[in-house]
Amino acid sequence: MSRNTNIALCPTFMPRFIRMRHAPQYVGMDRNRFNRDVRPYVPNIRIGTQGIAFDRVDLDDWADEYKNRNGCPAARSGRRKQWETEERQGSSIEMGSGTSRRGTEEYAFAKALRRAKYARPRKT
Repeated sequence: MSRNTNIALCPTFMPRFIRMRHAPQYVGMDRNRFNRDVRPYVPNIRIGTQGIAFDRVDLDDWADEYKNRNGCPAARSGRRKQWETEERQGSSIEMGSGTSRRGTEEYAFAKALRRAKYARPRKT
């Protein structure tokens, strides 16, 4: 077997630390948005005297949390929408006083319908 064949068989890997110049591209955004929306929430890792990097796992965790906060219910519950759960909550009459309805499935479904109904058309 030749030496070049062995090199081709080596698996590629993703580095654990992602330098500052590559981190915005890794999460799919420009540098200004990354600095505003991501950087304050993930730990910086110093490399040398001026280098800054981010742990890939921290960036992945931030991205998962971002999806959960911004309307991706499928990411939360194994590809099932929040209102498609097997259990159904009983009547609102059964709720105790001071119980919020914001966490109910019906509220989530109504909110999703409002978003779909009143969503502004996207420019193409």
